[in-house]
Amino acid sequence: MSAEAYRVRGGRPGRAREALVGYAFVLAPMAVFGVFFLFPIGYAIYISRYNWGVYGSQGSVGWHNYGWVLHDPIFWRSMRNIGEYTAWVVPAQMALGLFMAVIVNQKIKARTFFRSAFYFPSIASSAAITTIAIFILNADGLLNKALSLVGYDHHTPWFYTTTTAMPTIAGLNAWTTSGTMMLFYLASLQAIPNDVYEAAAIDGAGRWRTFWKVTFPLLKPGHFFVAVVSILGAVKLYDQAFIVSGGTGGPDYATLTPVLLLVQEAVQNIRFGYAAAMGVILLAFMVVLTLAQRLLFGRSEAA
Repeated sequence: MSAEAYRVRGGRPGRAREALVGYAFVLAPMAVFGVFFLFPIGYAIYISRYNWGVYGSQGSVGWHNYGWVLHDPIFWRSMRNIGEYTAWVVPAQMALGLFMAVIVNQKIKARTFFRSAFYFPSIASSAAITTIAIFILNADGLLNKALSLVGYDHHTPWFYTTTTAMPTIAGLNAWTTSGTMMLFYLASLQAIPNDVYEAAAIDGAGRWRTFWKVTFPLLKPGHFFVAVVSILGAVKLYDQAFIVSGGTGGPDYATLTPVLLLVQEAVQNIRFGYAAAMGVILLAFMVVLTLAQRLLFGRSEAA
């Protein structure tokens, strides 16, 4: 068949090869996703139905591991802790991220430097930052000494007091993650067309009114995305809580998070089946949470 006849029948030379190359590019990341994400989830669901220890299965327990997790008061204490932490950290990091994005979106001197400086804590080692923060926020640390100079005589070990431990971790993480939120908001800000600002200027709107009436409403897709990322990141809190408490979740379970409890059950208590059931419950919780956010806040963006 000639090339001309082939084109008449709707094909062209090399089309099949191009299709195979395209499928290969798609299959490669899908294979990685299947091996490192889908398979572990499926395997976790499998072993969650067994009394699984170091030497493998020690007998099937059906779905009882899930019931034991849901009736565990320590698990619900960790969920309450993460709920309080989320209520502290998500609004703080969203507000800081938006504030910094608005600043670096302006035509100011050394704008590139400020963008890099604001983002730097997000790429720094969280273990190193938390270790330094422990010294600063100790009972005789720099913060308490600074407060004593202005008339507030405090000797509070901020990470080791039940009422201040989780809010302090939230404040630390709000600072370290706000740079990432800044990038998300900056992308949303730069997607807003200049026409709307020109129209607002013609109407005589000032900067503050323009921000609240024009910029903030047009950032709804950015708000939704940042909120989802922030909440999911908050639910997965582990490293700071582990470092601060030495892996115990203390004092008095004040820094115990669901992921930290999961690691304790798997590594310390060698209850892999129970820990797997806890992980599946957390995964289901995050999926439901994301869908709820989509239905409540993201529906208008999809319209």
